[in-house]
Amino acid sequence: MEGYERIERSIITTYRASVWKKFVEAVNEYKLINDGDKIAVCISGGKDSMLMAKCFQELKKHGKNNFEALYMVMDPGYNEYNRRVIEENLKTLNIPAEIFETNIFDTVAGLSGAPCYLCARMRRGNLYAKAKELGCNKIALGHHFNDVIETVLMGIFYNGRIQSMPPKLKSKNFEGMELIRPMYKIEERDIINFKNYNKLEFIRCACRFTEFCSPTDDGSSTRRQMKNLVKTLKKTNVNADINIFKSMYNINLDTVIGYQKDGVRHNLIDEM
Repeated sequence: MEGYERIERSIITTYRASVWKKFVEAVNEYKLINDGDKIAVCISGGKDSMLMAKCFQELKKHGKNNFEALYMVMDPGYNEYNRRVIEENLKTLNIPAEIFETNIFDTVAGLSGAPCYLCARMRRGNLYAKAKELGCNKIALGHHFNDVIETVLMGIFYNGRIQSMPPKLKSKNFEGMELIRPMYKIEERDIINFKNYNKLEFIRCACRFTEFCSPTDDGSSTRRQMKNLVKTLKKTNVNADINIFKSMYNINLDTVIGYQKDGVRHNLIDEM
């Protein structure tokens, strides 16, 4: 048995409950894949998107086979080491991905501070554009359960609004394109366990602004604060993270003072 075959087997055996089952649940519950879809599976080079790519391959073999998956890596200007690690991991995992280059890091390098927002928008735009060029109607990103709840908390603490990271989202700038997040229900700890079990190492801080960060740094101080907050909350309430996730499904409109829809603010205080 080849090394990549053992890794694939671990997804549907050792990590059947914590990874494979939750991947399939998200695909089915949120209706992320439809007949005839051509999906660009976007691989950043990190643990989350690499595992997502393998789950798509398993889905083709053991589950839905009514769609086409194309695997692609966008190189925004990785250093030589990170590029080599990505290429080696693609070979180790037997993922037939196309790598295409952009100059995103060079474009944002001259801006003051760490222009994370602009960089993220440019990366997303380039992924949509490449996917559309390849005839795809969807792009798949590797955001997981913890990304979702951390995004909720960041919206509250730093933007003063309640917002989530939806499992699917229609593009406003690329007609007919949709973003899907099939890792939506998978916890980061289980992705890390999968990585360690199979003795895999992935790039951690690929951004030019954070590529020299420490091994324990995730490259975003704000998101790291939210991770630490959730850990603290779980010490007294073991279900704190699950409840944050569930809260996005249970918004009580009878108590909401206002909301925003399509950029328009609505005040409900007069209706109370």
